[in-house]
Amino acid sequence: MSTQVVSAGAARRRERRFALFTLLLGAAVPLLFLRGATGGIATFVLNDARGERFLLPDLVIPVDLTLVLLSAAIVAVGVLQLVRPVGRRAPLAVGAAGGLFVVAVLVWATTGASVSLVALLRGALFASVPIAFGAMAGVLSERAGVINIAIEGQFLAGAFTAAVVASVLGSAWFGLLGGIAAGALIGVMLAGLTIRFQADQIVSGVVLIVLATGVTSFLTSQLLASNTAWNSPVRFIAAPLPLLSDLPLIGSIVFRQTFLVYLMIVMVIVLQFALFRTRWGLRLRSVGEHPAAADTVGIDVLRTRYRAVVLGGMLAGIGGSWFTLEAASQFSKEMTGGRGFIALAAMLVGRYSPVGAMSAALLFGFADSLATTLQRLPVPLPSTLLRATPYVITLLVVAGLVGRLRVPAADGKPYVKQ
Repeated sequence: MSTQVVSAGAARRRERRFALFTLLLGAAVPLLFLRGATGGIATFVLNDARGERFLLPDLVIPVDLTLVLLSAAIVAVGVLQLVRPVGRRAPLAVGAAGGLFVVAVLVWATTGASVSLVALLRGALFASVPIAFGAMAGVLSERAGVINIAIEGQFLAGAFTAAVVASVLGSAWFGLLGGIAAGALIGVMLAGLTIRFQADQIVSGVVLIVLATGVTSFLTSQLLASNTAWNSPVRFIAAPLPLLSDLPLIGSIVFRQTFLVYLMIVMVIVLQFALFRTRWGLRLRSVGEHPAAADTVGIDVLRTRYRAVVLGGMLAGIGGSWFTLEAASQFSKEMTGGRGFIALAAMLVGRYSPVGAMSAALLFGFADSLATTLQRLPVPLPSTLLRATPYVITLLVVAGLVGRLRVPAADGKPYVKQ
């Protein structure tokens, strides 16, 4: 009983800290943004620059009134947390307040200017691709009981191989297959180290990241620098879907994307269904929860884990291919920029669920797109600080919104067949 009282007291104190943080956000809006916004307006364009079949009017809003309303809404969320315990919904309340604060920043930055809301949201979806694929790779591995820290290494290997193969063979499709193979290779190495030889899973992942970073950097300087034709990959281009791309607003955001964006959406749906609605998914999750019990009913624990880790490596390889087949025109050293670790954060925020991981990936993708948009506006902030926005948001989200997380019971624990 005393333990329950202490736990309830700790939870209530945590809610109060969240509430105070929310109130600070609400007070910061008028203090930071309202001074120079008097009488200003912000314009948000709701149509694609390339033309729409159904035109929507621009959204023109008064900045000062909007900031006041956003501040009041954030303060109301904070007061609600203080007055009425919200329990497990406290992180969601803070997340909602943080979202309103981001809207306030965007409105303030757009004072006297205009921003294409379509381009901002489409960019967010586009930037979420590698994070979503990396997070799905982590979900597969950790649901099977293997911690996959090596996603960043799989990204680098996939990006490098995709660039070289697409350049040499002149096909983005072959480049994508090369990136998948490279990610699978890192997955095989991770599975061998952690499942067969029972090496420490965290250390093994870090070693593979260092290996992939060193090998790709060496080959880039020694091979690609003197053979530019090997680093000029054919890339996927945007392919609007008939009829769907003509839908107002959502058509321009979702259905005028590249192949890997569509593949990401399909893979999230398929993997969510496969993990939680099929016998294969039940078996995979069982070896991550209670491998001994799974073994007694005839499930090959080690083989199931091998397959999950390698399949996760293939997904991470797709995410790595995005960097050179869609985002950039060539491979450069360490171009993934730590997004493999952001993918791990997305996996945690999504609570080991493909749909949840994609939702978190969209959040981080929005942060990336927002940083790019703010750099184009007359915002009195250094560009280096704006470029750090996705990483700052990652720290805040992991620190404040993950909360108490239930990991698979056998996650990170090697299985020795009796």
